[in-house]
Amino acid sequence: MILINSYVDELVKLYTQHIDLDYANWSKNYLRNQFDFLGIRTPIRRKLTKQFFREFGVPTKENLKDIILTLWERSEREYQKAALDMLEKVKVDLTPEDMPWLSSLLVNKAWWDTVDVLSPHIMGYMFTAYPKLISQYADQWILAENFWLQRSALLYQLYYKNRTDEKRLFQYILIRANSEEFFVQKAIGWVLREYAKTNPLVVKSFVSVNDLKPLSRREALKNL
Repeated sequence: MILINSYVDELVKLYTQHIDLDYANWSKNYLRNQFDFLGIRTPIRRKLTKQFFREFGVPTKENLKDIILTLWERSEREYQKAALDMLEKVKVDLTPEDMPWLSSLLVNKAWWDTVDVLSPHIMGYMFTAYPKLISQYADQWILAENFWLQRSALLYQLYYKNRTDEKRLFQYILIRANSEEFFVQKAIGWVLREYAKTNPLVVKSFVSVNDLKPLSRREALKNL
């Protein structure tokens, strides 16, 4: 645990040299006062994180879970973003045994800025690498009461293009088509709009014959 703490402490030391209180306040307001911020703009944060990786390396598989969860518990949002950067770097090392703690990130400190990275980039990768996980996780998430899990189930195929499991995608959408939750309606529209880049006629047909919420319908057809 000492190594893990020292690794995280070094990142904290680096980030705290770049605090911008004005931007921190703007960011907090932008995310509806859900989280605190250091106020590091995204391009600067990414540059700092790359610098950090060059100096201290990416987490080893042995330490990954503890480092990610330690960062996730910190109050400033930039540390959750750093955790996502780390996961993207090492996702090829992830295995099905990691899914329980990875899934916890979808509901712990959940907001669109983390869920929308985790869902297509991390969960989407895991479900491609280990298809049997879909029935264990995504099929359950779409039925869950937590709308962030619902959103993740809808968005994990966001960038699958020709690999999209169309039947499952449309089934998920129809399960949640009547949702009153903004983030679910928006996710339905977003994933349909993205899939329309690959299969526009199928998306047009699906939207025309199914009763979707106005927001979902509008987002789905935005570029058609």
